[in-house]
Amino acid sequence: MSHSKDKITFNDVMELVKTYISNEEEITKIEKAYKFASSRHKGQYRKSGEEYIIHPLNVCKILTEIHADCDTLRAGLLHDVLEDCDCTNDEMEEVVGPEVTKLVEGVTKLSKLHFSTENDYLIEYYKKIIIGMSEDVRVIIVKLADRLHNMRTLWALPYEKQIKKASESLEILAPIAHHLGIHKIKSELEDLALRYLKPEVFYDIAEKLNKTKLERDRTVNLMMDEVKEILTEHNITFEMKGRSKSIYSIYNKLNKGKKFNELYDLLAMRIIVNTKQECYLVLGLIHAKYKPMPKRFKDYIAMPKPNMYQSLHTTVFGIDGYLFEIQIRTHEMDAVAENGVASHWAYKEHKDATASLQSTTEQKLQFFRSIIDLSKDKMSSEDFVNSVKNEVLNNNIYCFTPKGDVIELPNGATPIDFAYKVHTRVGETTVGALVNNSIVPLDYELKDNDIVKIITNKSSSPSQEWINIVKSTAVRNKIRSYFTRNEREIYIERGKEILEKELRKRKLSINNFFSDENCKKVFKESKVDNLDDVYFNVGNGKNTPNSIINIIDKPKEETQNLKKVALVKENTPDNNSNIIVSGIDKVKVNIANCCNPVYGDDIIGYITKGNGINIHRANCHNLAMLDSRTVEVNWNSNSNNTKYLSLFLIRSNSRDNHIADIVQKASMLGVMIDGINNIYQADSVFYDVSCYVTSIKQLDKLFFELNKETYITGIERLIR
Repeated sequence: MSHSKDKITFNDVMELVKTYISNEEEITKIEKAYKFASSRHKGQYRKSGEEYIIHPLNVCKILTEIHADCDTLRAGLLHDVLEDCDCTNDEMEEVVGPEVTKLVEGVTKLSKLHFSTENDYLIEYYKKIIIGMSEDVRVIIVKLADRLHNMRTLWALPYEKQIKKASESLEILAPIAHHLGIHKIKSELEDLALRYLKPEVFYDIAEKLNKTKLERDRTVNLMMDEVKEILTEHNITFEMKGRSKSIYSIYNKLNKGKKFNELYDLLAMRIIVNTKQECYLVLGLIHAKYKPMPKRFKDYIAMPKPNMYQSLHTTVFGIDGYLFEIQIRTHEMDAVAENGVASHWAYKEHKDATASLQSTTEQKLQFFRSIIDLSKDKMSSEDFVNSVKNEVLNNNIYCFTPKGDVIELPNGATPIDFAYKVHTRVGETTVGALVNNSIVPLDYELKDNDIVKIITNKSSSPSQEWINIVKSTAVRNKIRSYFTRNEREIYIERGKEILEKELRKRKLSINNFFSDENCKKVFKESKVDNLDDVYFNVGNGKNTPNSIINIIDKPKEETQNLKKVALVKENTPDNNSNIIVSGIDKVKVNIANCCNPVYGDDIIGYITKGNGINIHRANCHNLAMLDSRTVEVNWNSNSNNTKYLSLFLIRSNSRDNHIADIVQKASMLGVMIDGINNIYQADSVFYDVSCYVTSIKQLDKLFFELNKETYITGIERLIR
């Protein structure tokens, strides 16, 4: 077995260094570090039989491939000197200074840890490795390069050690490389680990790739030629390359039940352009020529991954009907995608020769800041490590919005975590969630690839209980901060949003409405002193937005209709007490029997001729057929436990009779079934159900319990 690629000289490394570091002073510093390392390792040999200095040189070479800065390269050359040579910290500091010595100390500490993938050791291991990362992220970058070269020469170790090192690399170090965004190291670590842990699988995939290589290369080249023609025609400057899939990523997909010939992303290409705008332009040109595959488009430029990865991903039907996975990104995005956090030093190098001397704090990833914040919380050692392990290092899940945007979440995350990740305001107004079109409770544990639709209500606010439900520390902190913020500010912000939305709905100019003259009138009528007070009263529900707008702009027809309707005597006190009609105190109200709203539904009032106001659900299609005689109505929050009739249809894929089961489930939740009719179709049964519930919450709970049954394929509330 030949391993000549490890035979490397210092001159080879320096040629690579000079491709991105031009500062002579830094070049001299790297040379000085090499001479010091070479003299200290003199006479030492590795188990592979080569001179020991070959290992630090290879580590330094790996670091140049991810464009690490001058100090990281020096630490790479010296990383084993404190541990394996007769050298003190003070001696090293004299030669290379305190900052590089501190980096080498950090790597040495990590090297002394007892690595293990057994659960008993994981907690202590993770805690130490995280502290190492938090002090300076470059420590872990050197450690990853060190491990990668050791994995390349793993053949020199006994079998047991090969398995141990391969397991550590796959389960501990590759995930860290992923979260640092260092794709090059992560990908090779995974492939090398698989080669030792499952050699038969590794070589089987490698052989299949070799057999299909010629055909794949021909197809990719033809596709690239076509795309080049399109981009050149539109005067876009670009780089383009075919992209090979790692063996480990193929193994993962095969492991999930995919067949080798179904892996369409084996045909892949990357297009690199100069600007973000050009990324979207290229995407448009490609989609205009090649039909995109539904649900395979991802915009990581608008929504970068936590490790700062940015790119547009699309899968299109290319030449000869083959599916092509295409990535589009800028040069800087490409550097970050390949080199991760390490590339930030390199980018600063080009802009400022003294950049490597700057503090590294600003270049750390956000999740490192989160770790430091976490460590300040007074939590037990085990809680600290578990929260970081779950949120930062591993076990992330990926869920989707109904539009297909991807949201990365910690394992065990809930719909509340998801809502806050979409937007803080979405999180704060969350009232429910649909996962894969089924209603779920807010503490439901999300799974990979779930499609999540968040139901919001502009007048809702977070609950203190959410702090114990959510899994993401950042979200937990947002909820805590909500309760510590000035309550008045929250109501003012909410009231402004509600009022302006209603003005737009009524096609009224916001600027005209808030003229000095109008404001004085509103303040006088509302008995307040300023606009913030108006917003505050709308935000906390004291005033409805229409009651404020009607001070200035009361529709004539509504005024007349309300006067007429006010003359109708109220004769339904049960319903009356539960519904508040905007702008009038006592009026007869009727629950519309076409859509049967229940307490908690969004509702609208329709002014009838001589029979009071009919209350409809806001989504009732019959409202579209009525004229504009509608009025704002709200549920009375102090309402009693009135029972409301609700009608719904259950779709079943079973021809067995499940009426008893449905009645039993309803009864357990306190829902009174009024009647059930079963309607038989060719291969299914529909159950037409009428029941009495106290609120939408109770009805949703019933639907949730019913949906757990495998024979039920859907439930739909009826509007007649």
